[in-house]
Amino acid sequence: MSTVLPFRINTNINGIPAISSQSVTVNTAGDRVSFDFLNHRTTGGPFRGWITVRLAQNVPTGTATTAELFFTSEGGNATPVYGYDNEPATVANLRGSGIYLFWYEGNTNYLQLVTGNFI
Repeated sequence: MSTVLPFRINTNINGIPAISSQSVTVNTAGDRVSFDFLNHRTTGGPFRGWITVRLAQNVPTGTATTAELFFTSEGGNATPVYGYDNEPATVANLRGSGIYLFWYEGNTNYLQLVTGNFI
């Protein structure tokens, strides 16, 4: 008996990296929210492209929606997150924990949230 589909279908080989946050913190001024990640193969490398990010934690209740988003790698290397028109991404751009799509430019350290809650 033959099948239409092969036994195994490979998708996304050498494609979109996927990372997951380990924690989220708000600074004492309440104007900066940092999601922390383990180092990834793209950290510090010449990577340019899409990144699938699982924000595993919700932003703490009571955090201002205007607080800007940052990503850190094992507690250091803070990278600002941008939205459209080079505007800083904020808590208001998140819909909660879950999967988001980002664009990253390793040479300039530019990180843009693409699938956020934008008006």
